Amino acid sequence: MKKRPLILVTNDDGITAPGIRMLIEIMNKIGDVVVVAPDSPQSGMGHAITVNNVLHCNPITIDEGPQIEYSCSGTPADCVKMAKNEILNRIPDLCVSGINHGSNSSINVIYSGTMSAAVEAGIEGIPAIGFSLLDFDWHANFRAAKKFIEQITLNVILNGLPDGVVLNVNIPKLKEEEIKGIRVCRQANGYWKENFDKRKSPYGKEYYWLTGEFINKDKGQDTDIWALENGYISVVPVQFDMTAHHAIQKLNTWDL
Repeated sequence: MKKRPLILVTNDDGITAPGIRMLIEIMNKIGDVVVVAPDSPQSGMGHAITVNNVLHCNPITIDEGPQIEYSCSGTPADCVKMAKNEILNRIPDLCVSGINHGSNSSINVIYSGTMSAAVEAGIEGIPAIGFSLLDFDWHANFRAAKKFIEQITLNVILNGLPDGVVLNVNIPKLKEEEIKGIRVCRQANGYWKENFDKRKSPYGKEYYWLTGEFINKDKGQDTDIWALENGYISVVPVQFDMTAHHAIQKLNTWDL
């Protein structure tokens, strides 16, 4: 591109999270960066938007750099909407979300605030990527994935993405030299088997903690779970058209 691309950066872990700070550093090398991110953690919010409350979105300076930043009281999807409609003076060339603290592979993409921000950008016609590292530690080693994130980002800027498609990128918890490469994959067929840990407060009131175990039903070697378990970065193209096209013919046989 003749001019530096305009890159919108957001996340769901909050604007001060180490993951987004690393993503900002990487994107500053590639383009002109505007950050619009939640003022507090919004993990697991999915594609929630704020409809029953006001939104606040204020300029903020967190660390040195050429980026322009705004802290938003809303969800990740809210942040993208605010950026497009109120903050930016043109459509960004790219939206990147993350780097998430934890996995967004397989069915996790449904619950992910990180990926919902990317999907919201895609709905708005903005090429978008969600990045996640399989490490929930606040001080995870995001730097190990730096060159791979840059490589994927530059490819999207150069080649674009198909209409209606965004990328879900997950990175294994490995040292840079241990990462074997990048695999384009499909989403593994898995689910969460939930458990609710029932407890009582000192006042005698019952409350619950959600826990669970991830069940991978998919033994294919072309999935994101397989790639991650075998030392590869997974790249899954995700579409926000949720129509089950293969079921239309069957439903048309019903007496409707």
